[in-house]
Amino acid sequence: MHGTPEAGPTPPQPLPTDRLRFAMPPMHESVDDERRHRKERLAGALRIFGRLGFEDGVSGHITARDPEYSDCFWVNPFGMPFKHVTVSDLVLANADGQVIEGRYHVNQAAFTVHVQVHAARPDVVAVAHCHSVHGRALSALGDFLDPITQESCAFYEDHALYDAYTGVAVDADEGRRIATALGTRKALVLRNHGLLTVGDSVDAAAWWFLSLERSCQVQLTAKAAGRPVLIDHKAAVATREQLGGDLVAWINYQPMWQDISRSEPDLLS
Repeated sequence: MHGTPEAGPTPPQPLPTDRLRFAMPPMHESVDDERRHRKERLAGALRIFGRLGFEDGVSGHITARDPEYSDCFWVNPFGMPFKHVTVSDLVLANADGQVIEGRYHVNQAAFTVHVQVHAARPDVVAVAHCHSVHGRALSALGDFLDPITQESCAFYEDHALYDAYTGVAVDADEGRRIATALGTRKALVLRNHGLLTVGDSVDAAAWWFLSLERSCQVQLTAKAAGRPVLIDHKAAVATREQLGGDLVAWINYQPMWQDISRSEPDLLS
């Protein structure tokens, strides 16, 4: 007669989800705290863009709206390498491009465009525009981004083409035309020029630019190799609804922020 088999070890139990860490956008106790946070993220995003080679001479900017003075914007100093920018180097300028705080000039041509986008989109905290290689290549074709990957679907029917080139944008009228072309979307392909993205945080705007640039690279590579298969409309919309929000962009960006802030902590000075 067989005895009762011994009970095996108790399987490990999953931890309660409230004990697991999951990063979410911070809540700020004061305007000063929020300003400091935006400036830190701006300096970090600029360094990441520098690492990735998005800088081209003195072209390229990321702007962040000040949390208290909504018509003033923090921006990288004119002529300083992205990879060297610290929080204390950032410049605060008003809607006329006049420096309110800081030690450096502002690139007036680029800042004019950013100001008009911010003015047209009060929901936007940050605007990113750089002359990245693959963004410029796609823009030279006057093409939209096709829904050929999961990542590109985040931009499906949520980006536009500014189908004109009038040289260096130096006046408010050109900036307003660019803002109008962007509309309520999160990204814009500037024909023969490059890419522009926006977000409700510096993190989101930076992530959209990074993702858009990579998606341009994938599209150009795929078309050079053959004929890409498009994701159908229904699936592309569903994917955009899952992945195309600014909160998802913020979450996706956090590993990059952790890397840059830990490996280059001097950016916070």
